[in-house]
Amino acid sequence: MTDGFLKVAAVTPKIKVADTVYNAGEITNLILEADRAGAKVIVLPELCITGYTCSDLFLQDALLNEAKEALFRIAKDTEDTDALVFVGLPIEKEQKLYNAAAVLKSGEILAFIPKENIPSYGEFYEARHFAPGKGLADDGIPLGTDILFACDNMEGLVVGCEICEDVWSVDPPSTRHALAGANVIVNLSASNDLVGKDTYRKELVKATSARLLSAYVYASAGDGESTQDVVYSGHNIIAENGTVLSESVPFTTGILYADLDIQKLRMERRRMTTFVPKKKHPYLTVSFHYEKAEKTELSRTFNRTPFVPADENTKTKRCEQILSIQANGLKKRLAHTNAKTAVIGISGGLDSTLALLVTVRAFDMLGLERSAIKAVTMPCFGTTDRTYENACKLAETCGAELIEVDIKQAVLQHFADIQQDVDNHDVTYENSQARERTQVLMDIANKQGGLVIGTGDMSELALGWATYNGDHMSMYGVNAGVPKTLVRHLVQYYADTCNQKEMTSVLLDVIDTPVSPELLPPKDDGKISQKTEDLVGPYELHDFFLYYMLRCSYPPSKVYRIAVQTFKGEYDTDVILKWLKTFYRRFFAQQFKRSCIPDGPKVGSVALSPRGDLRMPSDACARIWLDELERI
Repeated sequence: MTDGFLKVAAVTPKIKVADTVYNAGEITNLILEADRAGAKVIVLPELCITGYTCSDLFLQDALLNEAKEALFRIAKDTEDTDALVFVGLPIEKEQKLYNAAAVLKSGEILAFIPKENIPSYGEFYEARHFAPGKGLADDGIPLGTDILFACDNMEGLVVGCEICEDVWSVDPPSTRHALAGANVIVNLSASNDLVGKDTYRKELVKATSARLLSAYVYASAGDGESTQDVVYSGHNIIAENGTVLSESVPFTTGILYADLDIQKLRMERRRMTTFVPKKKHPYLTVSFHYEKAEKTELSRTFNRTPFVPADENTKTKRCEQILSIQANGLKKRLAHTNAKTAVIGISGGLDSTLALLVTVRAFDMLGLERSAIKAVTMPCFGTTDRTYENACKLAETCGAELIEVDIKQAVLQHFADIQQDVDNHDVTYENSQARERTQVLMDIANKQGGLVIGTGDMSELALGWATYNGDHMSMYGVNAGVPKTLVRHLVQYYADTCNQKEMTSVLLDVIDTPVSPELLPPKDDGKISQKTEDLVGPYELHDFFLYYMLRCSYPPSKVYRIAVQTFKGEYDTDVILKWLKTFYRRFFAQQFKRSCIPDGPKVGSVALSPRGDLRMPSDACARIWLDELERI
């Protein structure tokens, strides 16, 4: 339960129709098993104490009385468990029969939630037996549709319940439950299987969780139900805000688990200003308490490269979409400014390579000659033969005009002007080169009526790994929304799809080149001496930190916890903590650079533009975040 994680379970017992003693035993055993596994919310199918398919037997007092006795036995036999349990049975109230969920906690029956939408079409004849549940009755054990269950020792956890057909209706109860505060919706279901229905069911649950910014735990009837006319497959689904966390294999029984992130759901609702909580009807909120507030052992995994899809087909589609967004953004800017040329500083590195490829695509879309792209290489003290040659080959294969401006003498003159010792390889030594390069690009653009295309990526902006008014500045930054881990895949995608042997060859060598600003002299063997990730940390870690800090609003300790789990065996805990401290320190200290970045297209759910996604003071204090890391 720490860090907002909550383990839940969707359970399908093997039952016997109308055998409440047998069913109660199976249900109890599965509740106990799920509780031992750490599940804190356990959901069983609709009418599972009797079986959903009892038909006219539901009108028999014998079955109704035995169902009630079975519920009492289940409650007593699970009184030492710590989970909030939802189990289905028929309940009679004021001479009406309701298809209801009994809500149990530590042996106590907290409430009954009746089904609201009673089907009477096709193979469903529930209206023959059951009345629709509406409103709220609070004499003795509450029975009603508008009841929520709020945990008093897990911040923000509020559970609402609906039953089967409710979620298929035009105006499902879960909508008002969510608006009344529920962020976990459970559904006790008996959904029969038909060709194609499993896909629809999954999409329905997935979309409902997205629309409500909630988790959705769906438990369906399966083995043991009557197969007189239809078959039930026990198709269980657990979703969270549009993502299916786990799904059972059809025609199986047992327990499906998933770890919900309640903290993240609360953040999403805070962020989504169109989600406006309101209670259209009076709601009863029933409080409950978890006795064992232990740390949830996570079965949930986290994508180590959250900006890069794991599925190859999805990744291919995503790369094409991102390149199109970048190129269309640049196309509009070029057309609007009537630019005659585009000027790009090319280093032979990944970022400038991607910027050049995007510019080529934008020029092709506009029907402009590629020769109007001015690819400027500016060798200086740290330039290696490998990157220089790749820059030249890249310009040539793209059809851009290559312009070479050796800036050594200009930088040496500048050193003399500001009395900088050429042997002092400090930050002034490095940044003077970066600013000289930017000046050259800006002046060439002025001379040739063009725009300077920025090459810096989002990961560099997050860390402030850019020279202020050097590579930090341009007239349109095409890579501003692309993190470093994604840049490599975009270039790889271009290499795989360009159908140009020479282009593919040079792009693959660029991909294989270590990331470096090349501002310090090379080693004696001519190889790169200044590797960015040795200085600032691995970009795969920083992109991981960036995503979960900004997109999910995780606190530092939670980012650390999931990073340790995700990168286990690759980085030890001390290394992760070291670079996480570096990330937070730099992220806060370098906001002043992000506050004045050029325009550039947003391509994903995380962006750093001061005009939209990140409204952050340039002088905000990082103490709260760094203090939390010091306590680890």
